[in-house]
Amino acid sequence: MAETGFDARVAAVRRFNRFYTKRIGLLHEGYLESPFSLSEVRVLYELAHREKPTATELAAELGLDAGYLSRILHRFEKRGLVTRRPSKSDGRQSLLSLTAGGRKAFAPLHARSHGEIGAMLARLSAAGQGRLLEAMQAIEALLGAPPAHKVPYILRPHHAGDMGWVVHRHGALYAQEYGWDERFEALVATIVARFIERYDPKKERAWIAERDGEIVGSVFLVAHSPTVAQLRLLLVEPKARGLGIGTRLVGECVRFARQTGYRKLTLWTNSVLRAARHLYEEAGFRLVHKERHQSFGHDLIGETWELGLLP
Repeated sequence: MAETGFDARVAAVRRFNRFYTKRIGLLHEGYLESPFSLSEVRVLYELAHREKPTATELAAELGLDAGYLSRILHRFEKRGLVTRRPSKSDGRQSLLSLTAGGRKAFAPLHARSHGEIGAMLARLSAAGQGRLLEAMQAIEALLGAPPAHKVPYILRPHHAGDMGWVVHRHGALYAQEYGWDERFEALVATIVARFIERYDPKKERAWIAERDGEIVGSVFLVAHSPTVAQLRLLLVEPKARGLGIGTRLVGECVRFARQTGYRKLTLWTNSVLRAARHLYEEAGFRLVHKERHQSFGHDLIGETWELGLLP
């Protein structure tokens, strides 16, 4: 009887596997109706959310055979999705990162996955969603998953709904921390509207930082001219400060601007934003101009910072 009972439990697990793989679309030829397999999409995801990992790190994280992963990366390189750079600390290893083309290819996959899972959860009540998450966490714990939140945050491309968050949180935080009035919120709304209306994915980008499924930061890189990019709307929520999110967001802007071929990166800020100014200085920006102005209900000193991108 014990053997029969065990066999029944095996059958139940296999039944659940068949149900779930069908529900999330794993049986389709291309995952998320894309030209990529599930394994390839997982590799793209890790590259989009890790800071220049090595192939060894990716293989360990994904549980992939090193030779199989190498073939995936080789295909990505041929398609211009991935670039390698020698590691300074270990000459035997290469640091991997997505190219602009790789991020462009990944962005719709991320948005589609987010949308499909969101639609699945939306069919459940709040209590049902909670029960589902608890059950998933129980499965992870019982099967020996590593502790959750090994990575304290992730960066992702923007998708529908993010711009409203950017406007709201800029308006609320700057009013709370600096006393700026609603005219600053109006300025932010104008900037994000212009970004969406004129968005050029080959030359521009927005990064959204998430922690525990909640947005905690953002930054934008927009075209100022054919050779000059502008960093805009850097924000990190107070509860997420100290995790290196601001440094990472600024670094992503610099990296993307270099990859895209801009010659210079510029930004405008104000002297009272000391934490942001420190991040810019640490990234290599230099202050090139300052002027007094009255905006958002205060007397301020506006500053222009620049970073040369040529080798």
